[in-house]
Amino acid sequence: MSGGRTTSSTREVPGPTAPHGFSGHLVGFVEALRARGIPVGPSETVDAAQVVTVLDLMDREVLREGLACALLRRTSQRTTFDGLFDLWFPAALGERLGAEEVEIPRKPDGEVDIIELRKMLAELLVQDPTGERAQQLQMLAAQMVEEMGQYQSASGPSFSAYQAMKDLQPELLVSKLLAGLAAGMDNSDFHTEVARRTARQRIKDFRGTVEAETRRRVAERLGRERVATYGVARQAEDADFLRISENELAELRRSSQRLARVLASRLASRRRRARRGEIDLRKTLRKSMSTGGVPIKLETRKPRPGRPDLILLCDISGSVAGFSSFTMLMVNALREQFSRVRIFAFVDRVDEVTHLFDQVTPLDQVTRRIFTESKVVGIEGHSDYGSALKGFAENYPDAVTSRTSLLILGDARTNYRDPELNVLRTLADTAKHSYWLNPEAEKMWGTGDSAANRYAEIVEMHECRNARQLTTVVGRLLPI
Repeated sequence: MSGGRTTSSTREVPGPTAPHGFSGHLVGFVEALRARGIPVGPSETVDAAQVVTVLDLMDREVLREGLACALLRRTSQRTTFDGLFDLWFPAALGERLGAEEVEIPRKPDGEVDIIELRKMLAELLVQDPTGERAQQLQMLAAQMVEEMGQYQSASGPSFSAYQAMKDLQPELLVSKLLAGLAAGMDNSDFHTEVARRTARQRIKDFRGTVEAETRRRVAERLGRERVATYGVARQAEDADFLRISENELAELRRSSQRLARVLASRLASRRRRARRGEIDLRKTLRKSMSTGGVPIKLETRKPRPGRPDLILLCDISGSVAGFSSFTMLMVNALREQFSRVRIFAFVDRVDEVTHLFDQVTPLDQVTRRIFTESKVVGIEGHSDYGSALKGFAENYPDAVTSRTSLLILGDARTNYRDPELNVLRTLADTAKHSYWLNPEAEKMWGTGDSAANRYAEIVEMHECRNARQLTTVVGRLLPI
């Protein structure tokens, strides 16, 4: 299938083909979406099948938009969708026909002339990258992958986007693009900033074009299913907190309020069911004496009124900072579900940071404000759970009561220091509920300097490696 109406070669693609023709191919695409965390049900699949019956299948971009409208529910799913679409509906098969029309500049000895190639790319990026220019950029990317990105792997020839781009270094073109884009504009700070962002975005888009071309070529050799497992962006909710990228963290930041609304609805539903009360067996049997012991009407105990207090004790050091900050932000959005929410943060010292959440704070600023406006770091600045627990118990003795639900966030890595198990045991015995959310895989608990196994003997510990898992666990554990 062509990109737009781009001509492609007719080289056969190795690997299995979809059964039952195009319908089977579409079902395989839907299954790939599900595997990457996008919920696509039977009704959406039927809608997609109906959509393709009225579209021009030779216009790849129209097909992309039609399937996106039928299969996606949220805009945050679009990046993953586009990556899988490019694998299941590639712009070409094998080496692109017409790519040779865009010649890569070369030196007399036949080597690629990187300086001239940069100039060529700059000229293409300065102009509006749509229509014919977009086609030329795609052909240039294809040529670069074919000639500069090919290498010999242990299993045969393969392609690498890094190999294709490492010598070119398109980021060096920002100044040239800025000069070209700013031509004809005034020199105001506003227009300069617009030109700078445009330049960076066009370079980023070209890098993405090279990466997409590389995935297409590698998928032909290894199979699209295999490439999809590592070459397509994950849903931000499935990203591992300890390895999350800046883009995925930014996406989580945008979705924190939505996840909070999901949790709030679950808690409200659980609270409505809880108002019915548990069955009072004694009253039910006494009530049924008039019917010969047959319980016609069930009597229930009256539920105890009042909403519980919630205490968050969060490690914000190192790689767990993103996990803790996101969880604090999400739980803070549930304040109306509890009579009181207090948030404490620590590295090797603990301090209350509840007041920092009184105003709406972006996720990327939460940790920065905690470090600059509170006292969470002592002399060394390394994680010390024992010191933090002891300081919490001594400095905030009234924080945990019999009405409190205590939620501890962290990987329980103590840097081989005293974990102060007795202090945690006292807090857990005082609190009504106590849970520990750990962003590390359970198989890593107790390894190295991890005291997770020892803490888990005192407090119920749950693995929360990504936002989807966190939402499920928190929605199940939070008290009503």
